[in-house]
Amino acid sequence: MQTKETYRLPVTIMRGGTSKGVYILESELPQDREAWEPLLLRLMGSPDPKQIDGLGGSQSVTSKVAIVKRSSRPDADVDYTFAQVSVDKPLVSYKGNCGNISSGVGPFAIEKGLAEVRGDITPVRIYNTNTDKIIIADVHTPGGRVEYEGDFAIAGVPGTASPIRLKFVKPSGTLGKGLLPTGNAVDTLEVPGYGPVAVSIVDAANPLVFVKAADLGLTGRELPDELNAAPEKLELLEKVRGLAAVKLGLTNDYTSSAWDTPGIPKMTFVAEAADYTAADGKEIRKDSIDLLSRMMSMQKTHPSYAMTGAMCTAAAAVVPGSIVNQVLSPSADTQFIRIGHPGGILECGVDYQEQGPVPQIDDTFGFRTANLLLDGTARIRL
Repeated sequence: MQTKETYRLPVTIMRGGTSKGVYILESELPQDREAWEPLLLRLMGSPDPKQIDGLGGSQSVTSKVAIVKRSSRPDADVDYTFAQVSVDKPLVSYKGNCGNISSGVGPFAIEKGLAEVRGDITPVRIYNTNTDKIIIADVHTPGGRVEYEGDFAIAGVPGTASPIRLKFVKPSGTLGKGLLPTGNAVDTLEVPGYGPVAVSIVDAANPLVFVKAADLGLTGRELPDELNAAPEKLELLEKVRGLAAVKLGLTNDYTSSAWDTPGIPKMTFVAEAADYTAADGKEIRKDSIDLLSRMMSMQKTHPSYAMTGAMCTAAAAVVPGSIVNQVLSPSADTQFIRIGHPGGILECGVDYQEQGPVPQIDDTFGFRTANLLLDGTARIRL
């Protein structure tokens, strides 16, 4: 398989939710994990803004890798490690998970014989090594094969496909510090050159830092191109994220957060529901959503919404007094929370038990779709 000049790596390219990534069997990678980073950088064509000499798509949402193997755990069918490959830096981050890429793990596991088909709908139990959490993906498998075609649409992806239900079991505390890692529903960060900003740092499926859009001079209706063209706003958002990362113990210096912990916590700003225009020109009405939200991904605006972000948003929504709870529509159904994002509307839900000021989150859930785009062999020049 391997020579001094090249490494030939069997790969599968899949769209998972609103992301696209390369899915790899762990058995095809070097046993030495230190060898993974240079290999994955070359595979994706990083660092290069165009990723012209690799399989990356020049955005954070298309520069992702899922590494999968059969699990030895009694509660899981497969182990899945997520790798976020930076587009413009020589950096691979294993901190945090990607919920959209997670939606492709179930179909991939079935395709590769790592999970057995169990009727028309096959539940694939996925252990995510990044967050030490279990995800159950319900994959449609009529006739004993993965069904990709269907009539279910998700905002940010053209056309329709077969729905995949993702349930994140006991998602709180991926950092080992509980749902509220600081112990508070709201903290105040002193942002250099700006002033105090109230935030909620919530950890469910992935840690997120939430702030009210108005507190940063934003509306919550911004579209990616608009925000990405405002470097002063990007800098402010990264400052807030970096300060939250310091509070979480992920870095000692907020100014180096883009290197030390580029993917988590995920920066998110929210606002009360309002009419807005999505990136595709569709008009989203106030009464069709329960809140406005925008996420950042690797220091740029996420073109739609991260699935783990939706899971954390759902969990934050039921924390009394949190930033999300404050802007959430009073009539919102926690089994069907509608998030208005740049690509449209994402629906998600949460099962929880009220236990004083901090609820116990039993699970969070939502629907995604996936599509197998290519099975082949990548020739990687080392």
